[in-house]
Amino acid sequence: MDLIPVLWTTAYSPHAPTVPRLLARRLLRLRDFLRALALTDHTPFGGY
Repeated sequence: MDLIPVLWTTAYSPHAPTVPRLLARRLLRLRDFLRALALTDHTPFGGY
């Protein structure tokens, strides 16, 4: 997974409020999923 500095610091900062921290983690997971989904179209055997 590529690091997105703003999302990464918000998602894993102990001082960030709970709701933004959870939303940032969801966005990071969603971005990783969409990237993997896009790679499956361009690589043989589903990207693996």
